[in-house]
Amino acid sequence: VLENQDLQDSIKPQKVEFHSLNFNTTLHWQPGWAGEARDALYFVQYKVYGQSTWQNKDDCWGIPSHVCDLTHETSDIQEPYYGRVRAALAGVYSKWSLSCRFTPWRETMIGPPMVAVVHSNKSITVKLQAPRSPYERKRGSKITMTNYYDLLYQVFIINNLLDEQHRALVYEGKDKVIKIQDLRPGVSYCVVAKTYVPMLDRSSAYSSRQCTVL
Repeated sequence: VLENQDLQDSIKPQKVEFHSLNFNTTLHWQPGWAGEARDALYFVQYKVYGQSTWQNKDDCWGIPSHVCDLTHETSDIQEPYYGRVRAALAGVYSKWSLSCRFTPWRETMIGPPMVAVVHSNKSITVKLQAPRSPYERKRGSKITMTNYYDLLYQVFIINNLLDEQHRALVYEGKDKVIKIQDLRPGVSYCVVAKTYVPMLDRSSAYSSRQCTVL
């Protein structure tokens, strides 16, 4: 029995955490500290905070991987959720490892906008698209993150003559089309953008650079 107890402890999953980007939500964990824990299989359950019964996640029942997609199960974005994982090896099951409480609306990371640039000889027009959630409208199009948050766009310009690292903020607001004027012909400029949620005081990462020579 003692050996079983040791095996139970040594394969118990570690660091059970929710990761979420634009409401695409996955549960991650690390294998137990024993070397052989790498060969373990994992079982995932989830529940809404306050519920007494745990739900099995069928797609993540006896899996070798260390990640489980719970996007669909956490679609009520204002609710707080828990996930938990246990491991099995050689017929021995570990105890459950519990995640911290996770509330999608509060904790999902919001991605940067999609950026396209069109130039004329002295200006750049920047077109922005909000990031999309995994959830669909009845017609099948993905619902954008602006449905869930009051999002602002922050647009930065990089003058490649001056300094690659210096990003000048040229716009903050809700417009999807922005014109940056009075630029120098023949100079290479790059544009990057972020989304910003004032209510949560949270910014996305920078978008990928879109560059153009006037």
